[in-house]
Amino acid sequence: MSKKAKVFYQDRFAGVISETDKGYLFRYEKEYLQMENVKPMSLTLPLQEGSFENKTMFPFFDGLIPEGWLLDIAEELWKLNPRDRMGLLLTCCKDCIGAVSIIPTEEKPDE
Repeated sequence: MSKKAKVFYQDRFAGVISETDKGYLFRYEKEYLQMENVKPMSLTLPLQEGSFENKTMFPFFDGLIPEGWLLDIAEELWKLNPRDRMGLLLTCCKDCIGAVSIIPTEEKPDE
C-alpha cells in the first residue's frame, strides 16, 4: 500500500503526493489549476496537468522536512526512520512554516 498526502498551498488544495514501489508522484488537482492567481509549488514543479515522477523525494518536499536537532527530536518522539522521507513528510509537515501543508490521507485496503 502506498502512502499519500494532500498538499495545500495557502489553504488551497493544490495536489496529491504519493509514494509508490517505483518512487514518488506529485499531481496538481484540476480544480487548483483552474483557480485564479495560483502558484506552483516550486520552479521544479511547474503548473501542469500531468504527474511528476521521481525515484527519490522531490527536492522541494524534502526541503520541508526538519533537519538537525529538530529532526533528531522528531525521530525520537515519533520513532521515525530518518530514511523514510515520506513518513517524515507526513508526520512533520502538517503545519509547516510557510505556505505549504501536507495532510496524510487514509487509503482503503483495495487501493
